[in-house]
Amino acid sequence: MSVRPPQSFRQSEQDRNGFNVLEYELMSERAEPLGRHGLKVEAALAALRTWTADHQSGEDHERLLNEASDAVWAFFIQREICGLRNNRDAIQRYGIPNEVIARLGAIRK
Repeated sequence: MSVRPPQSFRQSEQDRNGFNVLEYELMSERAEPLGRHGLKVEAALAALRTWTADHQSGEDHERLLNEASDAVWAFFIQREICGLRNNRDAIQRYGIPNEVIARLGAIRK
């Protein structure tokens, strides 16, 4: 009588041909820039939140809004590359203000 190992212990064809290794590497290459863009969004939003009308000019506020919207726009594009199409959770998690969302994708002179 011979005993077969359970199916869960068998290697699949994907494991043998290296597909899983390649897929893992590709996912890693997509996730790293997503993390970097997330850090840029956090930094830009933190700078925007520290702006006060008493100590800084309106031009500084515009500049901070533009920087934040550019960072969020790049972050959303990277999320789409990773297959994350819905940005509502990111907007909520990062606390992205509506004034930044309104400027997403705007081309400035």
